[in-house]
Amino acid sequence: MFFNSWEAALRPLIIGLLAYSALVLLLRVSGKRTLSKMNAFDLIVTVALGSTLATTLLNKNIALVEGIAAFLILIALQYLVAWLSIRSSRFKKLIKSEPQLLFYRGNYLKEKIVKERVLEVEILQAARSSGINSMHQVEAVVLETDGTISVIKKTESETNTLDNVEQ
Repeated sequence: MFFNSWEAALRPLIIGLLAYSALVLLLRVSGKRTLSKMNAFDLIVTVALGSTLATTLLNKNIALVEGIAAFLILIALQYLVAWLSIRSSRFKKLIKSEPQLLFYRGNYLKEKIVKERVLEVEILQAARSSGINSMHQVEAVVLETDGTISVIKKTESETNTLDNVEQ
């Protein structure tokens, strides 16, 4: 129960070191985008890489080479999806969502809030996290493509960060 054999104890150590090293090398070669959180697909790849690493470490039926092959497939697919989304607006629309305005100039946009399944208390929480103590200080609240909520304070500036947000 607490100890099966030295082989069983050493396998995760050796495979873990090698699989982790291979994953780090592949991530360095593939670039920063591989582990970004820009959209849902990026999140899926990140979770899948972690799951693949855990499976390779703990499942005796999975050889190290199979785990590394799985890493390669996931990273290659993520690279391909990112490459296609940059080069094809049609593919980009299929893969990525647009940021959504949830609150604008003193008004909660109820239709968008319901459509995006966000609670008003979550908007208030995001405002508090941004150091806001009153929604009167807020110009807009945006649900970003990665699921985070951005709070934009009122300002006198002419610069507008809401250009690509669906209103």
